[in-house]
Amino acid sequence: MTQARPGPRERMVFSAAQLIRRGGVTATGMREVAAHADAPRGSLQHYFPGGKEQLVSEALAWAGRYAGKRIARFLAGLDEPTPSGLFAAMAAQWTDEYTRDGFDAGCPVAAATVDCASSGDSTRTAAAAAFATWQAPLAEALTDMGVPAARAESLATLMISTLEGAILMARAERDVRPLTTAVRELGPLLDSAVRS
Repeated sequence: MTQARPGPRERMVFSAAQLIRRGGVTATGMREVAAHADAPRGSLQHYFPGGKEQLVSEALAWAGRYAGKRIARFLAGLDEPTPSGLFAAMAAQWTDEYTRDGFDAGCPVAAATVDCASSGDSTRTAAAAAFATWQAPLAEALTDMGVPAARAESLATLMISTLEGAILMARAERDVRPLTTAVRELGPLLDSAVRS
């Protein structure tokens, strides 16, 4: 059974996220989004009457949902789920991409935050919501692994912020070292939070 191709609206949201992760919000034009999505340019106004601001917000919401859903996939790939193993899987997604494809892309939510946090309240709000959408299933996964609920949310914040910082450093250095260092150094701290 073949999977139906997403419609133009879904393709444009996905394309916006992909272009933002490569060049940021400012460098992502509506025409480039339509071309990348193989969608008619006229459909932009139809699907996104709020213009680029709406498209960016929806792309960030998509990215937050994608990252949140990845938590379950990462856990499913672990023989024995541990907080350190989960964080290693999260980082491996990036080390694998950078080893395979180079360092041209990062997280679209981080890119949008850096690009527009001071200029657009809707973009900042959308980025904060995307991070929260990612953080909630991560904190829940930590709780399921035995981390006290009171600490799981804090550790989820630590994991995401460490990963985002390591991604930025890896891109700047053109080296996966910041990612592998983060995994090695943060892992023991994460596992020590599990109740015995």
